[in-house]
Amino acid sequence: MSTSDATPAETEKWDPGLVERTMGVLRPFLKLYHRSEVRGLESFPPGGALVVSNHSGGLFAMDVPVFALGFYDHFGYDRPVYTLSHDLVLTGPTAGFFKRNGFIRANHENADEALRSGGVVVVFPGGDYDVYRPTLSQNKIDFDGRTGYVKAAINAGVPIVPTVAIGGQESQIFLTRGTGVAKALRLDKLLRAKILPISFGFPFGLSAVVPLNVPLPTKIVVRVLEPIDITAQFGEDPDIHAVDAYVRGVMQRALDELASERRLPVIG
Repeated sequence: MSTSDATPAETEKWDPGLVERTMGVLRPFLKLYHRSEVRGLESFPPGGALVVSNHSGGLFAMDVPVFALGFYDHFGYDRPVYTLSHDLVLTGPTAGFFKRNGFIRANHENADEALRSGGVVVVFPGGDYDVYRPTLSQNKIDFDGRTGYVKAAINAGVPIVPTVAIGGQESQIFLTRGTGVAKALRLDKLLRAKILPISFGFPFGLSAVVPLNVPLPTKIVVRVLEPIDITAQFGEDPDIHAVDAYVRGVMQRALDELASERRLPVIG
């Protein structure tokens, strides 16, 4: 999570009417183009919950739309889904649209506000590092050592709901995160960017973010796992790193199972 200034009022901008219309527009694309599935929502806990997921698909990651569509179809539009997001998503002329659809700046204050209000908060601990992981590591859970999500769940007193997604990283061939190139170009100083990902896709072939290739129609499957009550399982004063290791282990086993089901890339 970033350390940007807290803006708890962002949680109040969630607009269920707009969310329902947005899901209506996205549904044909997600169901027909990506043949999306969300499994395991039957075990989803009531009240506030922190959904911890891997992140896939590069610039056109579909994790949030696929999960949100499945969640709202299952539970209706009375319970908000918030997504902790990079500041850039909430900057510019489209910021209002994203905020009304539940995107909030990724900081601990916003997460706490959303969770304590009974909202479902989606977080991708691996962030850009995860979403641009090389294709050869596409089925690996790697948060780059980030554990802030555990503290967020503990502080708000809510369960962690581990969630894994497969298929998004098949939308093109991801060659490298480009961390070395980004550092050499001092992008971390200029743009707060630690990566310069290079991928290969359709129709332009080789791309270093631009030109923008079109995501392939890969089948995306999301699996929601059993909730983890941190206090019940790890005690009143849990070891943050132990909880993180356990969460990642549970997720890795589930992702391995999903990977074993796939017969062909893209087709699923």
